[in-house]
Amino acid sequence: MTPFRLPAGGRIDRARKIGFSFDGRAYYGHAGDTLASALLANGVSLMARSFKYHRPRGAVTAGASEPNALVTIGTGGRTEPNTRATVAELYEGLDAISQNRWPSLSFDIGSVNSLLSPVLGAGFYYKTFMWPAAFWEKVYEPLIRKAAGLGRATYEADPDTYEKCWAHCDLLVIGGGAAGLSAAVTAARARARVIVADEQAEMGGWLLSESGVIDGVPAATVLAGLLSELEGYPNVTLLPRSTVFGWYDDGVFGAVERVQKHVPRIDANRPVERLWRIAARHAILATGVEERPLVFGGNDIPGVMTASAMRTWLTRYGVAAGKNPAIFANDDSAYALAADLEAAGLTVAAIVDPRADGGRDWAGRAEVLRNAVVTDAHGGKAVEAISVRVNGAQRKIAADALAMAGGFSPVIHLSCHRGAKPVWSEEKAAFLAPSGLDGLTVAGGAAALRGVAAALADGAAKAADALASFGFAAMPAFAAAAEEGGAAKPLWSVPGAKGKAFVDYQNDVHTKDLGLAVREGYGHVELAKRYTTNGMATDQGKLSNVNAIGILAEARGVSPAEVGTTTFRPFYTPVSFGALAGTSRGKHFQPVRQSPLHGWAKKNGATFVETGLWYRSAWFPRAGETTWRESVDREVTTTRSAAGLCDVSTLGKIEITGRDAATFLDRVYCNNFAKLPVGKARYGLMLREDGFIYDDGTTSRLDENRYFMTTTTAYAAGVMAHLEFCAQALWPELDVRFASVTDEWAQMAIAGPKSREILSAIVDADLSDAAMPFLGARTVTLAGGAIEGRLFRISFSGELAYELAVPAGYGEAVADAIMEAGRPHGICAYGVEALAVMRIEKGHVTHNEINGTVVPADLGFGRMVSATKADFIGKAMLSRAGLTDPDRPRLVGVKPLDPKDGFRTGSHILADGAEATLENDEGYVSSSCYSPSLGHTIGLALVKRGPERIGERVQIWNSVRGEFTMGVLTSPVFIDPDNARLHG
Repeated sequence: MTPFRLPAGGRIDRARKIGFSFDGRAYYGHAGDTLASALLANGVSLMARSFKYHRPRGAVTAGASEPNALVTIGTGGRTEPNTRATVAELYEGLDAISQNRWPSLSFDIGSVNSLLSPVLGAGFYYKTFMWPAAFWEKVYEPLIRKAAGLGRATYEADPDTYEKCWAHCDLLVIGGGAAGLSAAVTAARARARVIVADEQAEMGGWLLSESGVIDGVPAATVLAGLLSELEGYPNVTLLPRSTVFGWYDDGVFGAVERVQKHVPRIDANRPVERLWRIAARHAILATGVEERPLVFGGNDIPGVMTASAMRTWLTRYGVAAGKNPAIFANDDSAYALAADLEAAGLTVAAIVDPRADGGRDWAGRAEVLRNAVVTDAHGGKAVEAISVRVNGAQRKIAADALAMAGGFSPVIHLSCHRGAKPVWSEEKAAFLAPSGLDGLTVAGGAAALRGVAAALADGAAKAADALASFGFAAMPAFAAAAEEGGAAKPLWSVPGAKGKAFVDYQNDVHTKDLGLAVREGYGHVELAKRYTTNGMATDQGKLSNVNAIGILAEARGVSPAEVGTTTFRPFYTPVSFGALAGTSRGKHFQPVRQSPLHGWAKKNGATFVETGLWYRSAWFPRAGETTWRESVDREVTTTRSAAGLCDVSTLGKIEITGRDAATFLDRVYCNNFAKLPVGKARYGLMLREDGFIYDDGTTSRLDENRYFMTTTTAYAAGVMAHLEFCAQALWPELDVRFASVTDEWAQMAIAGPKSREILSAIVDADLSDAAMPFLGARTVTLAGGAIEGRLFRISFSGELAYELAVPAGYGEAVADAIMEAGRPHGICAYGVEALAVMRIEKGHVTHNEINGTVVPADLGFGRMVSATKADFIGKAMLSRAGLTDPDRPRLVGVKPLDPKDGFRTGSHILADGAEATLENDEGYVSSSCYSPSLGHTIGLALVKRGPERIGERVQIWNSVRGEFTMGVLTSPVFIDPDNARLHG
């Protein structure tokens, strides 16, 4: 085969030459070309090598289902492997290389695999790599991993940007061919909001390749009129280069738009791809049909292609696949190709038709061989001849290209994305979309209608019907038209082939593989897929699956309806990770949350740490401090001796209201809340259903039916979801409502012996111990009534402390005022590192200890668990033997015997003198720090029978760092065990 550019014809712009390269060799094409059409125009038909046998391959289609012509395009971070040359638009400087070959495409050492094909059949990997066992890790796995895949991804960062967006419409039209455009015009005239998405650069579908007339009007003229009208409507959005890849719940469709994949220079201010989430009241699926190849010997030689592909190259791109092509067809559509070839001055070697009455209306020059099949195509890297069996006699015909027309399969993938299965039609010899699709109507070729005129009429009629269902009065843009005849007679494979007859081109699955699968018990379509790898390549079986199903059906002696199809899932065609990620990459991988006091912390010199999505102030270094420990030690010492201010705004905050709020809280907390007085706060434990602690925090009763709950920072969203689930699913009869108000309040802790004095200068209220006792909670005003806030007397540091919440917008100003009022008293800002030190000194737990494996008794909270409440979440499971075992790890403190020694979080606890083995492990250090108050390292640990062993010498073992420290188990409360400071 030597393809070439015709001197005239096609939709390309012959005035614009475009230079590109393939495997380092320079070529040129024209504006409007794809990479594949430009290569064919330059006489290049060999574009790739197959996966397993490394056989030479060329383009077999002209569109998105292409399994063969996969290339790598671009360089550096813009390298894109496995790009379909049939859809890659040509642009100046495009650099493409072939894949899966060495040392070159023309001479590939890997083609020796063809000689090994007798031992590389279906399932060979299941049978071959089982012995000897020692070979798997050292020999088999490395070889398999090296051979896996086609192209190679780049390790360089992608320099381009991507974006995501939403769109809403009354009618989404999927496919910009005849049916789709007529549906869009019908809806546009009715003033409905319309979005038309089509995967090609130019809308029109088969109208772009159709050379005939429609009701006496050239197809190109009809197309131009439809597009011109649609472009004039403000209520219509046209999305070319946009593939709708999935149908999801609630009328939402996913689409990816190739914004700058076709330009030589990327505009950094625009995305290269855009991911659309389209919410449509209704959708028209007008995706057309895919022509099936025929299965015979040598059907993979470059130059063997579908008839629709050969016609597209000819009429749309002005490229002849060969000077003397032959046609093998069991469908009348191929005769239109023969007419176009002869009109272009080419000689059709023969039309081979398996039907007895095929092509009765043919009036061209080419010979028609009826009751005939092509048994084999001959040639290496190009077609040279075909072997034809005519009425039992064999005949060899010279040809330099071969078109296959094996019938059409409607492109119905999207209609099955929500679980429905396609339905086999004997009449149409195809799988059709399932019926009863809510919100989706299939039209045109996708509904198995034949002919452009019928598609135009069907798209218009179905759009009018869909719009009428939600109030639009629409008149079909086209009148009813008769469907063309000439349906294909199924021919799943040609018997008697001498060469390999391929079903799945990319994975080198041939007819013998499928026969072997049936004989070995893998005839079920899902098992056959995995046993043979048919349909598992990048095209996901768009060309191969129906033929494979037909072959399996023949081998099993059943109908294709009984065999059925594999499961259809998104994505319809590959979608880049960049498009899925959008802007969520690098530092923008997740949104950054900054507390209302972020600006205050920043101007006070905070060093920030990422905790989930939040940026929290970790410590506040001052001049002369060279390590973080120096800053933290100073902050702890200052707070315990004078006062400190800490941002605690990131704690989860949930407003709970309703007349049954108290009852609800009693059920989600293991301790009592129903009798909590107004104006008081209480520490609470939430359990999971299995009895383990889920989260902790304080809840304050601000009014009879209003509570203010705080959660840990990490579990804020989880607790909110948990509460909603309980209210909606477990106890829907309760009158209770929730509102997440985490971002509404700036909350700050003011701790230390001077905190009351400092805060009294800010808050318009009596803060004496009698007026505002420990665990008090009340609404207060600040600055003479200018600001209303909430004040809680709670402490995580163990000092006299308050937490003040003010509306977020006032947070920084209030913090500044507190710091100014505290200046004479020596106040300092302190971060979460100092807070962590003080909470360990005081024996308070966090999720270091609440790790999903502890129950209240493990942490010393056993008395908090109500024995009088009828029920609460987790109660039933708390009594399990395993959760009451006296040998369970329980919370204790731990310190080194020698104050000069230290230890780390995560270290294991061993009995004194025990060997360092996992069998002797008795617990671990859950939290540790250096205590500036005590002058040595301290820690909290979960240790077997911990509270019973206080005072016992232990070994603190860190196997990772090889550290042993002698320590002693202590009370977890290292500072002020009598809480004198807390109540000061």
